[in-house]
Amino acid sequence: MSALPNALALKRADSIERLWLLGLVTPAMLLIVITMVLPVGWLFYLSLLSDTGAFTTEHYVRMWEQPSYFRTFRTTFEVSIMTTAICLVIGYPLAYFLSELPKRAANLCMIAVLLPLWTSLLVRTYAWLVLLQRKGLINNWAIELGLWTEPIALVHNMLGTLIGTVHVMLPFLILPLYSSMRAIDRNYLRAAANLGASPMKTFWSVFFPLAMPGMATGALIVFILCLGFYITPAVLGGGKVIMVSSRIANDIEIFFNWGAASALGVVLLVMTALLIWIFMKLLKISNPVDRAIAA
Repeated sequence: MSALPNALALKRADSIERLWLLGLVTPAMLLIVITMVLPVGWLFYLSLLSDTGAFTTEHYVRMWEQPSYFRTFRTTFEVSIMTTAICLVIGYPLAYFLSELPKRAANLCMIAVLLPLWTSLLVRTYAWLVLLQRKGLINNWAIELGLWTEPIALVHNMLGTLIGTVHVMLPFLILPLYSSMRAIDRNYLRAAANLGASPMKTFWSVFFPLAMPGMATGALIVFILCLGFYITPAVLGGGKVIMVSSRIANDIEIFFNWGAASALGVVLLVMTALLIWIFMKLLKISNPVDRAIAA
């Protein structure tokens, strides 16, 4: 007979615990709803409104019919892909070098990686504008050294945009990549060497697969941030490199068309979410540790 009261007491205690946890989670959930769900919902709502306030899909139809929108999205993805690729080429060797240093020396070197993040983005962008313009320091030095005879266009084009975006995005790749490399157990590398693997074979068969999650995470962060990047492409692109963010700003500031701007934001948001979903699916194909062991 005592088992029934005990079961009721346990059930009551479990209910009280769930209510307590719900009370703790509720403020955080309200914050998420207010700061994320409602703004995104309002964005979807505005994208379906015409200039007269009637519900319509004309903004989405216009994006499908006008080639200029396709060129804008193509430019956005080109800048994002090239920035990510350049960051990988520069950031991977740097992160590998830092991971091989003693911890104290690596921490000191990481200050140089983090230093750009402590400076205003606008200041860094205009600093590149000063360096890259036709009468800037780089053109002047190159002419004095005889590298070329007259100023060349280093800014207000794709080249200047990529230089600025890579400079801004590089720390976002190095940080997760360095963390992943630093966490690799060096006993795996010693075991591969003891089994007769050359240093190159050890790197590609053991180290590289184990560092893949950090590299993939950093690349995804850089790519996603570039999709919505505005200040640097707008300043260094000089109006010649039109990305989705610039198109949204023009729709609001020049044409006062909140519906068209919201539709662009919705499409970019959906595409970003789709890319993250694909990335998560690809990341779960196989475990990097298993791949390294199998190799």
